[in-house]
Amino acid sequence: MRKFGMVSCFAIFVASTALAQTAPPAAPPLLKVFAASAEIPALIAKAKAERKPDQPLLAQPILSLAPYRASLEYRAGNSPPASHDKDAEMFYVLEGSATLVTGGKLVDEKRTNPLNFTGTAITGGHEQVIAKGDFAIVPENTPHQIILIGGAPVALMSIHLPRPIPTP
Repeated sequence: MRKFGMVSCFAIFVASTALAQTAPPAAPPLLKVFAASAEIPALIAKAKAERKPDQPLLAQPILSLAPYRASLEYRAGNSPPASHDKDAEMFYVLEGSATLVTGGKLVDEKRTNPLNFTGTAITGGHEQVIAKGDFAIVPENTPHQIILIGGAPVALMSIHLPRPIPTP
């Protein structure tokens, strides 16, 4: 019986090794470390063309080097506010202007996934007008929302910056 168990274990080991060698390799993570300046207007034009009428935000990747990513955010409507547990978020305004609301408290807060919250609004936040060429950074665990000015669209580059949460 002991011999049968050892033979069975060996057979399972050989079979699993063979399967591991024949299984297709995992897809490599998305890697793009350079974007030419001419790509940005093309991404904005593509976002304008692909955005559906009821879609307030269309995001497209610009750069990616895990765990970092830079995205184009074409905003033609107001999206709900958000708060990220472990990511700071930096914005650079590419086109247009908007009001960035930061801080305060999320109204009707709910968790959307293990690392993010959303809400219906922000109470007690700080409002800052941002326009083409401006930078802003929002620390992790900080509610934030981009609100359009006069309904005019805004194009942003957003970069999520993972930051460790300090332990007491």
